[in-house]
Amino acid sequence: MFVIRTKNLQKIFNKGKKNEFSAIKGINLSIDEGEFVAITGSSGCGKSTLLNLISTIDSPTEGKIYIYDKEISNMSDDEKAILRRKIFGFVFQQFNLINSLTVLENITMPMRLEGLNSWKSEERAKFLINQVGLEGKGNNKISEISGGQMQRVAIARALANNPKIILADEPTGNLDSKSGMQIMEILKDLNKSGITLIIVTHDLNIANTAERIIKIKDGEIVES
Repeated sequence: MFVIRTKNLQKIFNKGKKNEFSAIKGINLSIDEGEFVAITGSSGCGKSTLLNLISTIDSPTEGKIYIYDKEISNMSDDEKAILRRKIFGFVFQQFNLINSLTVLENITMPMRLEGLNSWKSEERAKFLINQVGLEGKGNNKISEISGGQMQRVAIARALANNPKIILADEPTGNLDSKSGMQIMEILKDLNKSGITLIIVTHDLNIANTAERIIKIKDGEIVES
């Protein structure tokens, strides 16, 4: 079963202006349920733009995107936001955590936004803290932990609402090689549990851990 499929996907920035730029050019892509895919290519090739499109964060200029066979172009922004919360978990290079909150509070936030009560959200957060190897760190402020630990918190937060798909944009980009490989082991274990994993990376060592590599060059797929 395809969880994501695109048809003639195109993204043009500043369309009709002198600085018009085609970032994505007619991409046709299918990703199976439970697959581990790495999207790779040089800086500026369009890989992060593609991730933003398939996650509904951004909208294509032309083409269609299907998520679990549902075509999303006619969805309202509110409907797309609901879809993102229910289907996707996001992991970013910059972590995007709230430094003034504790590890536990950062992880419970998505669940609280979905209306889960404090007891249930804290119990799940504690489970996730253990799952990503941060036992005993729940009450630490984000500013008190290392970069590798921050990315573990970000993964736990991404798992908070039981996503079917994890999208990770350069998840090891701000980490040393040892911490980066530890993060990839966590992500691979999640994939083995049935979660579809899509990562964007310029690092071929990271990309080679995936089941399939999709190489982007100048906004087009050149290898898949």
